[in-house]
Order: sequence, then structure tokens, then C-alpha cells
Amino acid sequence: MMEYQKKTRKGSYLRSLVPLLFMFIIFICLLLFLSLSLPDVSLVKHSKETYRRLVTRKNSMEEGLGELGELMVSMLPDDLPFTVFVPSEDAFERIVQLRANISLDEDKRNNTVAILSRLMGFSAIPQHLPSIMVPMLKEISFDSVSGYTLYAWKASNGTLIVNNVRSEQVDVRKGETIVHVMDGVIMDAEFKQSFETDDED
Repeated sequence: MMEYQKKTRKGSYLRSLVPLLFMFIIFICLLLFLSLSLPDVSLVKHSKETYRRLVTRKNSMEEGLGELGELMVSMLPDDLPFTVFVPSEDAFERIVQLRANISLDEDKRNNTVAILSRLMGFSAIPQHLPSIMVPMLKEISFDSVSGYTLYAWKASNGTLIVNNVRSEQVDVRKGETIVHVMDGVIMDAEFKQSFETDDED
């Protein structure tokens, strides 16, 4: 009789343990699902993993670079850490009169590549600078690969601003390069003059 009662108690204990175990497994699966599907909101600065997750999420938006932007980024080695501030397609056309469907024609391509490589010198820095590392309302400075000084900060709405040029899209990953698409062109005053027409102030 005692043996039977022990077996019965053991059986009921196992029966009550099964639903608990099942609920625990569901809870773990739910946590895993949420951690994979929700964006990373960690603000752990200087964490490589944080910005890698951030820029990886942006990969689906690479079409914002356009042909000229892609060509500009391709000039950098993709296995070294760089950050580049690439003009948007509209900014290329509006400020330096470059349009992919015309400027990349065979007879104009060399001139276009020369302009892009000069712009690259002004707008690329030889280190990673994900947008999460730029402070809000506090300016930080960097030297570009050509020695031109870049001043970066974030507006109160979170928009990245570099040398008074606002970002349209941030943290696009191309190999080891981080790309920020800008609504303007970063260059020095002397180079800028070569694109200004006589009727401009």
C-alpha cells in the first residue's frame, strides 16, 4: 500500500511538473523571438557589437546610395575601417551637377571619377563612426583622409549633422565601411567655388 502511494505521489508530481516545464520552454522561446525581432535599444557606447547590429539592420536601405554613391564608396578598401559621408543623389545633382545617367557615360566618366575621388578625400575618415557614437548637441571633430576637418554633432531630433550638412540616412554598411548619406556635399570652400555659377552669391 505504501509502495502504491509513493508511486501515485511521484506520478502526480511528474504530471504537475510537465505543464510548468512546457510553460518555461514557451517563455524561453518567446524571449528568443523578441530578442531577434526587436531593435537593439542599448546605448552602450563604444561597443562594437552594438554598432554592428545597428548597421546590419540598415543594409536593406543601401539603395539610397545611388550609382554615384556606390562608385564613391567603392574607391575605399572594403576591409579597413572607414566612415564616409556620401551625398544623396539629389545633392550630387543639385550641388556638383553630377547625374548618374549622364555623368557615368564613357566620355564623362573620367571627369566624374576625378570629382568623386576629390570629394572622398573631404568626406571620409579612417575610422568607424556609427551615428550612435555622435553626441547630441555636442560637436566632435575628425580629420578626413585629406586632412580636412569635419565637425559632427546630432540635432535634438537625432539627425546627424556634419559641417552643417544634414543626414538623410545613417549607418549603411559596405564591407568594413560605414556610410552616412547626406543632403549636401562636404568639401572645402576652394573646391566648392569650382561648382558655383556666376549668378550665385
